[in-house]
Amino acid sequence: MITHSTPGAAPTEGPPLRIGALVPLTPPGWVEAGRHLLAGFELAVREVNDAGGIAGSGPAGALRGRPLELVVRDTAADPQRAAAAVEELAGLGVAALAGEYHSVVARSAAARADALGLPYLCSSAVLDTLTDEPTDRVARLAPAQSHGWRIYADFLLAAGHRRIAVAAQQSVYWASGTRVLRDHLAPRGGTVVPLDMGGLTPAAVCDALVDRRATALLLLVGHPEPAVPLVRAVRRDRRLAEILIGAPAGQPEFATWATSLGDDGAAIPFLRYLPERLGPLGARVGTALRERLGEAPSFVAFEGYDTVTVLAELLRAHGTDRAGIAASWPHVDVEGTRGRIRFSRTPGTGVWQWAWPPVQVVDRDPAAPERFRVLHTGPARTPATSSAPVPPPCTGPDSR
Repeated sequence: MITHSTPGAAPTEGPPLRIGALVPLTPPGWVEAGRHLLAGFELAVREVNDAGGIAGSGPAGALRGRPLELVVRDTAADPQRAAAAVEELAGLGVAALAGEYHSVVARSAAARADALGLPYLCSSAVLDTLTDEPTDRVARLAPAQSHGWRIYADFLLAAGHRRIAVAAQQSVYWASGTRVLRDHLAPRGGTVVPLDMGGLTPAAVCDALVDRRATALLLLVGHPEPAVPLVRAVRRDRRLAEILIGAPAGQPEFATWATSLGDDGAAIPFLRYLPERLGPLGARVGTALRERLGEAPSFVAFEGYDTVTVLAELLRAHGTDRAGIAASWPHVDVEGTRGRIRFSRTPGTGVWQWAWPPVQVVDRDPAAPERFRVLHTGPARTPATSSAPVPPPCTGPDSR
């Protein structure tokens, strides 16, 4: 069992209030994303405890500065492992559940948490349908995939791209993203050209891009394999010198992308959930996260911090009463690192949703790959309800 409890400078009393945290910390999970998510959790817990813990009045009476404690479980991007962890954490008496990065894993965790009556705040996964049926027990900070990926499609259209190839692996998440792009682009004159990475080599992808006259290639694949060899093959093919490579799922956000690809990893637009300028809270937290991580924090680290911030506020009001926490999503009004966080019901998700976090399309600057350029900023809007059935679970991790 991995627990994280940080005693604060201010005195705390009583047993800790426990939050269960689901994080991918080992392969095949995206370990770097998990490390950033956990760093955000830990920083927020430390700050709550340094300020004296959770004080307030819940249904059982006054709470006098009880410390927060994280009980962390590694999902390794495995839906079954995540479901088992939820069972264990519920049995350990956690007041609420937080976390997860991979969408298919978060969906498994959400289903189990809902069945057990355990409030779950999903930090980072974006798959629209986290639960088969609407529920009051699950809320989410990250924007739904249909919201963010439509903004990405608008960016492609504004840049003049109409024939867009999608190199995709088999996954619920990638299939959902492809559907969002196709449904949004088709009425606006765009065409999605599917390329099944289950049977194509990087060289064959390059040939297909030429044959199909694509002007953009989107990487709906895992990192480092097959994303890195695919990018290298396209960059080295003189026939494809003008093609745009994109990665809406955010693979280029993390430092390992730049380390793996160097200059080849620049100028690949991706979605990032940060405002163009952080406010005072976001700037302070960003500095602290950089010190903790030893590198620039990703948007995932900010999502982790905001998750604990929201749950701490609910614990101040309701203590460990799970039903009270689950009933309070519509009353949340908390200043987060990326804006004011409030939850509402949005079509097509079935959960309480922060509508909406800021959405950017950014890339790494070819002149300085450690620097990001903002290429497009998405407006706030509600995603349309999708009538498509939820695909069956897949094996292997997705990016979000």
